[in-house]
Amino acid sequence: MKLTLLAWSAALLSVSVSYTTAFQPSPLQKTTNSHNSIQTGSLQNEKLKASSFSDSSRSASKLFMSSSAPSDPQVLASGYSEQMKLQDAIQEAITMAIQEGLPPVVADGTAQIDLAVVSVSSLYDGSASPSEVVPAILAATKELGYDIRNLVGSSSGGFVSSRPNPACFNGQNEENNDDDEEMIRSCLPIEGEGVPGVSVTLCILPDVEVQSFHVEGDDVPDDIGRLDPEIWKRAVGLSGFEAAPYALPEESESQDAEDKDAAFFLLPSPAFQNDLDELLRGLEMNFPSSHIFGAIASTVSSLSRARLFRYQASDPDDIQTLADGCLGVALSGDLRVKTMIAQGAKPVGGVYQIVKGQETTIQAIALDETATELVQEEDEEEEEEEEEEVDEKTMSAEDRKARMAAAYAKARIPKPILAEANFVMKNLSDDDQSFMRKALLVGLERGGSLGRSPSELARLAEGKGHQYTVHQVASAGMKDGSVTLSLGSVDIKRGTRLRFFVRESDFAKKELAALWTGYKRRALGANLAGKPAFNPTGCFLFPTLDRGSKFFMGNTGFESGAALDYLPTVPCLNGFFSNGVIGSLQSDSPQSEPASLYGSASGYVLFGSKSGRPIYSPEAAAEAFENEEVEDDTEEPAEDEDWKVTQIATDVEKKAPRDENGELIIKRREVHSGRSLTVSAVEWSVAEKAATPSSALEGFMWDKETEVDRFRERVPLANLVSQCKLQNVDPSQPKPRDWIGPVMEAAKGGKFVLIPECKRMEPISGSLRKRYDIAKIVTDFTVAGAPAISVNCDAVLFGGSLDDVTAAREASSKAALEGASEDGVVVPPVMASDLLLYPYQLYKMRLAGADAVNMVTAALAAKDLLYLTKIAQALSMQTMLSVTSAAQIKALEIIPAGGISGLVVSNRELEDYSFDMTGQQALQLLQSEELQAFREKHGDGVPIFVEGRVGLVDTFGEPGAYLEALHEAGATGAIVGAGVAPDESGEVPLQDFMEV
Repeated sequence: MKLTLLAWSAALLSVSVSYTTAFQPSPLQKTTNSHNSIQTGSLQNEKLKASSFSDSSRSASKLFMSSSAPSDPQVLASGYSEQMKLQDAIQEAITMAIQEGLPPVVADGTAQIDLAVVSVSSLYDGSASPSEVVPAILAATKELGYDIRNLVGSSSGGFVSSRPNPACFNGQNEENNDDDEEMIRSCLPIEGEGVPGVSVTLCILPDVEVQSFHVEGDDVPDDIGRLDPEIWKRAVGLSGFEAAPYALPEESESQDAEDKDAAFFLLPSPAFQNDLDELLRGLEMNFPSSHIFGAIASTVSSLSRARLFRYQASDPDDIQTLADGCLGVALSGDLRVKTMIAQGAKPVGGVYQIVKGQETTIQAIALDETATELVQEEDEEEEEEEEEEVDEKTMSAEDRKARMAAAYAKARIPKPILAEANFVMKNLSDDDQSFMRKALLVGLERGGSLGRSPSELARLAEGKGHQYTVHQVASAGMKDGSVTLSLGSVDIKRGTRLRFFVRESDFAKKELAALWTGYKRRALGANLAGKPAFNPTGCFLFPTLDRGSKFFMGNTGFESGAALDYLPTVPCLNGFFSNGVIGSLQSDSPQSEPASLYGSASGYVLFGSKSGRPIYSPEAAAEAFENEEVEDDTEEPAEDEDWKVTQIATDVEKKAPRDENGELIIKRREVHSGRSLTVSAVEWSVAEKAATPSSALEGFMWDKETEVDRFRERVPLANLVSQCKLQNVDPSQPKPRDWIGPVMEAAKGGKFVLIPECKRMEPISGSLRKRYDIAKIVTDFTVAGAPAISVNCDAVLFGGSLDDVTAAREASSKAALEGASEDGVVVPPVMASDLLLYPYQLYKMRLAGADAVNMVTAALAAKDLLYLTKIAQALSMQTMLSVTSAAQIKALEIIPAGGISGLVVSNRELEDYSFDMTGQQALQLLQSEELQAFREKHGDGVPIFVEGRVGLVDTFGEPGAYLEALHEAGATGAIVGAGVAPDESGEVPLQDFMEV
């Protein structure tokens, strides 16, 4: 399957060249209407020739005149700003969109923008009034020579935007096209989550009727079928709007059968969700041939209220800032819209059929054996072999198949859906089980048979769309085991196929690739069938708040980047992080499936023209202008150096601030930052103000401070101190053991000691094991003879808990007793590893059974470092300090001799929590003068360990060569996590070196 996707991606991506309509302006003609004059071509505003808009009841966007097919371009331009002051942010965003994306206006002229779409971070609420937004936007556009005819917008919890790519202005795309190389993106995407920001999209839409409307929940008629269409339209604010088919010029290509007569862009407030279904059904009934899409307004803070913004030039005095209802834009004319929705949900378990249910409630299901067999066969062909449990490794393939068959045999009998969900969950990985316990997702088949591609990814890549529509269970009946979906979302029918789903980052990435591959495949098929080509003018992206960088494992801008990888010629991308996505899964034929609300998804909306209008882009216009100037032998216009500098600056990766020693400058959490709250699929923050961490370590520290605050609210520090005192005098309670002693004993004779570390996941790579059974893992390490064990108990980045420390201590003691020999019982002591910032954490680790603790030196000031090590000693726990630089080793001079038990030299980069995969960072630290001074002060009795992908570094040739290099450099041993976890093939990288 992977090869198929890659092959299709490579083959179909090349098709994008044919969709690029490099806008070549026809000879410019002056019109008699000098009121709406606009310059065309390049960014050199003052030396370009002028054209003008012509007023029209459908659009005031006439840029160029032609006697044949429409040559006036359709233009979408985006801009954004992260300025802290609202007025400054609006000015910067509007300026960017107009100067870098729209044709320049001639001196003293005014041009028209048909539609402006705006998103404004709710974080501005504390410093500025929402009512300032629309007047500031109108003033900023007016100052730059443009008037807005229609404006809609909302508050948001984050923005998506873009700006032109300066590389395109050097002709690199043309060179790459000639060489059949990958095309350079026409624009550079940016995503800002939970930060102050403003994004705008300015649209010039020739021959498109644009009508905005606002409707309150109480005004939406609920008797749709019995109501006269005109009365319904008047009730929702669409009186006078007609969705008439657009008459294409005779010279243009034939009408595409997929084209619809109208499109509706909806921006509801969160409170409108209860009335949204009635509005959607009304739009579909009264405008049966239409696209419906949109997103629900959002906020960063649960203390803020979502806002909606509206303006229309036909009533300039009515500037609206709304808190409730639904905003909408009705579009009809020369506009083609294509939509796609990524659900980000992975199917798990078999395929079932509903045998009992009604309305939105599912009561009983039974296994569909034929469909399940097809899915299992497809999965075996497409997916790589996953890690099997130890007991399954000894089983033959036939035995495993027989066991699964026996398990599924029970599912043939109709059962309550909750009971079957519990059965499915037992066979999932830890991560999938954890998700399923929090939220139950069911997918209902959208119609048709499974066909030759029962796999969801295969169907998407083939352009067939999703097989299942995923719904989140709203409530469950504990007595009868039934589940109920959201009201109005579906009408349950007996016999409908059903599958269970979980949300997973890796599958979501594959889904995006398959979704866009399928889009390109459909486009290629349409092209080969002689249908008119669809040239996207711009792309809107509406992810929900639970997606973004957190969902994609710290990969900021993944979704916007994926869109532009497949649509490199699209000049504009914009959107915002929403509370829900509105649309239809099947882009090509929306009337066959009603538009719905998706609570956790990402919606893509592509704008283009039906008549094949050219796409305006600064790149093509600049090139055309330069060619014209050469032909006319006129003076070449001066380059706008300021613009170039601004463009290039945005493409430079931002670096975290550092001091003169190269160390990260760390700020502690702001008092007003608050903490995040998760409600269903939506994540909120109760912050009045929000700061953005400059590095992964800084963000880690802020989250850890919030975590400790929560613990303190439940159990005060004084209680922990008392419990520790009682534990010390109670002979039945476990006492801290010597962690360093067994390690140094194992190192005798020049041996290099490997200390296994138990951790559920890594921030950059995700889960290390399919099943994280801490007791079983520790038992295996104990039986293998590990002298000591490290347990990562951080819950923020590594998915651990203090319960893991307790479980590890109990499991190691039990395993040692069961495997006791005449030589005695050997129980490996346990070290707890976490981001330690407060004494409170040390007391909790002591009560959890930790024998030693590991601290991150870079996170602690000198006085805090000294203070925490003294408290650890007072609690009889040994202390290890982790360092990533020579400056951090030097900072340990404040610790007196005997103040620490050991040092950990790390390959980790704290700015993004990645690793130095060459392994040189740790080697250089081992050979540094600072470490030599440390040895002289603390003596040879203090061991030096290395951590950070120790078992995975492969730049030294032979396996184990890196371990030998570390040993020769003076390391006592290494603390290894991923190196002792089975890889994708089930092999343990350091299995052969556990006794090096």
